[in-house]
Order: sequence, then C-alpha cells, then structure tokens
Amino acid sequence: MCIFLCFLKTIYLHLDFTFCMIKFIIPLLGVVFVILLTGSIQSISADHTEPGIGIFKDATNVNIVDSEGSKYKIFMHAVIRNGDDHLITAIENTANGAYVPHKITDHVFDTLMGQKEIVTIDGIKYEKVQYTYTPSLEYRSVMLYPIFSEVDFTFEISAEQVNRIHSINQEYAHWKIDYCAIFEEPHNHMCIPIFQLLVPNITLEPGDVVTHYWTILRELS
Repeated sequence: MCIFLCFLKTIYLHLDFTFCMIKFIIPLLGVVFVILLTGSIQSISADHTEPGIGIFKDATNVNIVDSEGSKYKIFMHAVIRNGDDHLITAIENTANGAYVPHKITDHVFDTLMGQKEIVTIDGIKYEKVQYTYTPSLEYRSVMLYPIFSEVDFTFEISAEQVNRIHSINQEYAHWKIDYCAIFEEPHNHMCIPIFQLLVPNITLEPGDVVTHYWTILRELS
C-alpha cells in the first residue's frame, strides 16, 4: 500500500506543471500500476528545508522555472508514426520550456544526454546536446519518461487493464525528461521533470509510436 501511495504521489507531482500558468489534469485511463522497487538505491536529501534553491519547493512540489532568459534553451519535436511505420505527423514546441534550477539539471545535461558540441547563436556560445527517446505505451499512459532511474518500474496489470490501455486513445500536450530516484522523507519515491515543455495537443492511438527529438542548449560561462 505504501508503494502504491508513493506512486500516486509521483503522478500528482507530474501534474503539478505550473509553467506558463497552465495546469493540466491528465486522465490516467483508470489503470492501476503496482511498482516493485529493486536494486541498490541511494536516497537524496529533502532539500526544501535547506538554504538556497533546492530541487523541491515544498514536500510535494518541484521547483520549476521558465527557460526564457536562462542559461538553457529547450526545444523538442516529436514524430508520430502508426503501427505500420507510416508517418502521421510531426509537431514541435512553439513556446519556452521549463527546467529544475538545481545542479541536478546540470548533472543530467553533462552525463546522461550524450555527446556535446559547441555552437554559436547570435554571438553567444552554447553547449548543444540532442537526445532521442521513444516511450513505451505503458510509460506513455502514465506520463513517465525517465532518462535515468534508480528505481525499477515493473507494471503488473490484469488482462482487462491491458485491453483498456490498448483500446483507448489519449491526448498529449506536455512532454518531459524525468529523473527518477528515492528521495528522503517527506518526498518518498518520485520522478522529477528535469526538462519539460508544451506542444500542440495531439491524440495518439494505442498503436501509434511517438519519438521525441530533444535539442537542449546551455550557455557557456
């Protein structure tokens, strides 16, 4: 029961996306997932009680800031294909992204996103990284997009729930790059959206495949 409640807390955290003053209420299809935690896990401090800007602004919410005017520029386009690999459409963000203003974001950018290159835009030098991710239908259904996880997510669902996932269309407009870990009390286990943004709303059928192509720039000091 504790693990299940922690998972619900994680989903609540994902829905607390106040970027651009927009709040999303995302249907979770009525599917119940049981998460089994395995392996060696190292806790991360509950830093909202410490001086300075931490990962969390309180016990349940992550610090998120708009990328406009910051050292980060966040872009993403998504390519959607059907089950026969035929192109359906491509979409991209038309507004600024958002990110967690903490050293953990620099860690993800430096170590988890692949090879960097130096580019100059309008006379300003940036480090540029490109990251590609194709979420499974199960992860997509619960809005989970982990670039890294100290947690094993094993979805145990009934045949009825599997049929439901594979028969219902779902709308998407909010895409993220998640970092999943075990955080110390009172945060418990959750995934934090390191980078995130809004794109034009799109409805995906269960058989559709969506591939994210992220491009993130970080201004050089």
